[in-house]
Amino acid sequence: MTTERAPLPTDAATEYDVIVIGAGPAGLSAALNLVRARRRTLVLDSNRPRHSATLISHGFLTRDSTPPHELRRLGREEYLAYPEAEHQLAVVESITALEGPGRHIYQTDTHTTGSTGLFEVRARGINGQPDRVVRCKTVLLATGLKETLPKLPSIRSFYGMGLFSCVACDGYEYSDRPIALIGETSDIAWRALLIAQWSDHLTVFTNGADAVTDGQEEVLADRGVRVERRPIADVEGSREGVSGIRLDDGDVIEISGGFVRPKWHAQLDFAGSLDLATDGWGLLTIDRDGRTSHAGVYAAGDCTSPGPQQLIVAAGAGARVAATINRDLIGVPTAHSR
Repeated sequence: MTTERAPLPTDAATEYDVIVIGAGPAGLSAALNLVRARRRTLVLDSNRPRHSATLISHGFLTRDSTPPHELRRLGREEYLAYPEAEHQLAVVESITALEGPGRHIYQTDTHTTGSTGLFEVRARGINGQPDRVVRCKTVLLATGLKETLPKLPSIRSFYGMGLFSCVACDGYEYSDRPIALIGETSDIAWRALLIAQWSDHLTVFTNGADAVTDGQEEVLADRGVRVERRPIADVEGSREGVSGIRLDDGDVIEISGGFVRPKWHAQLDFAGSLDLATDGWGLLTIDRDGRTSHAGVYAAGDCTSPGPQQLIVAAGAGARVAATINRDLIGVPTAHSR
């Protein structure tokens, strides 16, 4: 079994080709492909994955029904088998562009590429690891998201064990069963249409929020989806799983599981000095190859628009952006950027 190498001491003179921030499927996939391109790579891992409550993941080819923590462990071992690889448990506190945006070899739309500048990354070591101050030519943001669930007393107890957020990941297991969708955001109706593909017994709970328009409710009704607008008191169930949604007025609607739409927040406070462009949901906007609005800074995975995806989609995005970073470091434009 490959062991993690001891980190280098704090040293601002230490320079990497790439620093990858985040060690989920996107970050580790990118890091693996970067070290295979012989790029000196440092992965900084806060060890706070969004899907830590999820016991089993689905839809990852050759790894269907594998726990997410096992996928991360296998990914770290594969990455660390290469001499150019380094991994450290640390929380990044700041990223500073030392030489401005650098020289732009070419430009596509609003995304500048080909930076020859340097970045300084400051990170606080965790779990006994030292603090780091290191420099790099490029930065890849793969930090994922922080999520806030609706404020229900027991919802966290069932999250990942009866209530899920990823329809593509867990919809199949609830086929043809009475299920719930709990959410308070404006996209909840369209998520309900996706879930209705698996079950004809779906109830959307808006918890008193004005999240579904009358027109959307008509569309959902045509698909056999019920909209429940009354406030929720709590989720009911036991160790065997979710059994119902109890409303404030005492009514209980029986279900056997379901989905929740958290509010997602990109974890990017440490990158504030880079003034990265984001969309209306606060997610990073990138071009088709993973470049952000700041030259030399790239992003992949859930922190990018449109937000949370399946693990295999995030891994694919990481592989793609790794190829982009390698080409940009060389100065070779992608075909559609010429």
